[in-house]
Order: sequence, then structure tokens, then C-alpha cells
Amino acid sequence: MMTIIGSGNMAKAMISPLKDSYDIEVVARDPAVLARLKEQYRTIKTTTIDGYIDIDGKDVLLATKQQAVGSLKFKGVANVLYSVLAGTTIESLRQNIKAQNYIRVMPNVSAKYQKSMTTLTGDVSAKASAVKLFDNIGQTIWVTSEDLLDIATAIAGSGPAYLATVAQGLIDGGVRCGLSLAQSRQLVAGLFDGFSPLVAQNDPQNIKDEVTSPHGTTAAGCEVLQQYDIQECMAQTVATAYDRAKAIKDENKIKKGQI
Repeated sequence: MMTIIGSGNMAKAMISPLKDSYDIEVVARDPAVLARLKEQYRTIKTTTIDGYIDIDGKDVLLATKQQAVGSLKFKGVANVLYSVLAGTTIESLRQNIKAQNYIRVMPNVSAKYQKSMTTLTGDVSAKASAVKLFDNIGQTIWVTSEDLLDIATAIAGSGPAYLATVAQGLIDGGVRCGLSLAQSRQLVAGLFDGFSPLVAQNDPQNIKDEVTSPHGTTAAGCEVLQQYDIQECMAQTVATAYDRAKAIKDENKIKKGQI
């Protein structure tokens, strides 16, 4: 049994790819939301939070909002506690929720299409089962510290928002030049789909060199990117998100009186 606590976007994104390999229980506060999930995924079990949440002997995926965790009460000792909460350290989880093993997880919303790039860290004794579990929602990478997970979060966890901004700009450009919205969206979707294997197998600079001809259309477009220093902008975007992840951890420590 995999018990998912929470019914937000990330929890919902993981139900579909996990339900065929695991018995899923979704635990949440809103009976109406749980009823809709039960109607959509008839094989899952749903439980409304009413007092203590029984986690004894279970594999538990904590996917609530960070600020909601303090109001939850747990009964028993989980087998493995998987947490997708950004900025909530394993030490903090140990102090509040009893489990044999603790794993921090950072998937992204592409989990619903089994295309998440998921980063994991935590108790090495649970590494194999954690990787097996999250391989169901896409690719996984195990890192050796929570700090590295925070850096990875700034790329892969937050990355869909960054790429959505790039995609919207490309779509707008196509429409501005005369394409229909549908045509422009289809082109950009195809571009992103084809780019994934390219960047997985090639250095980005090499891709750019192969596509760019002297005085051609790509060169002209790249001049605009260089004018606005888009490459440095993206690097700084990741650094800023990473700094924010560290700040969230400090804020959580202050709330708990640890600083």
C-alpha cells in the first residue's frame, strides 16, 4: 500500500502513473476532492482526515502544502516516508513523523505523463525501493545530500515554469509573424519533444553550432538572445531559486525555534 497524503497538483500528478504498480490510498481533508478522485481512479482507496492519520507499517508519500504539515497528526511508524515538501529537511521530518526510513523527493508536474525528472536523497537503505518507485513517473537521479537536492529542485522541480515562459515567447512570436495560435503551439510542442534526446546526447554548444549557419536565420535570432544575455539570465534564475530553497529551510527552522 502506498499512502499519498494530500490531494494537490503534485499528488494528483503521481496517482495515474503509480496506480497500476501499487495499491494507492489517498488521504486528504476535502471529501469532495476525494470523491472526484475515486470516480476518476476507481481502484484507489480514499480516506478523509479525521483526527490521526494511520501510517503504521506503510509507505507514505507526503504531498501536502508545507504549511499544512504542522496541523497533521500521525499514528504509528511508517516503513518509508517520502516527502515532496520543498525546504523541509529530513531532520525536521524525523522530529515530527515517525518512520523507519526517510527520503526527500523532488518530482515535477510532468509526472502525470511519466516524464518527471525526479531527484531523490535520504536514507541509503531505502534507495533501491525509492528509485524503483519513482522510476514509474519518469527519470530519477539520486544525490548524496539535501543541498544537492535543493540545487536540482531549482532546475528540474521549478524548470517547467521556466520552460513554459520560453514556450510562451516562441508561441507569441509565431502568432505575431502570421501563424495561427494552434499552429504555433503545435510547432513549439514538437520542438520541445525533439529537443530532449538532442540535449541528452549532445553538448548544448554543439547543438547550437550545428543549427547555426553564418548570416542565416538562426544566427539572427541568436543575436537577440545574446543581446538580452538569456544564457546568463537562465543561470541566474537557477541560482536565485536555489537561494530561495535555502531561505525556506531557514524560515522553517526559525518557526520551530531552532535559530
